[in-house]
Amino acid sequence: SMQRRLNRMLNSSHDHKLLALMDMKGFDPKEVTVTVKDGKVKVSAEHEEEHTTARGKEYNYRNITREISLPPGVSEDEVTYSL
Repeated sequence: SMQRRLNRMLNSSHDHKLLALMDMKGFDPKEVTVTVKDGKVKVSAEHEEEHTTARGKEYNYRNITREISLPPGVSEDEVTYSL
């Protein structure tokens, strides 16, 4: 379950603080951008699919953008992330 995985991650990274956990299901790692700037972590992802059907072309487009403020005392160069 998601909660068990989250608990395992928190327990395995006890030296580090987990700022956020995001579900990026359906996004390829190449479609995800993480930037750290001005005391914020910005996560954005964009996915587009094109399908040809009997009625013509159909497009599926999804995007996510989320900004998270860094806690006081955490410098931008301390931030790490993994997908």
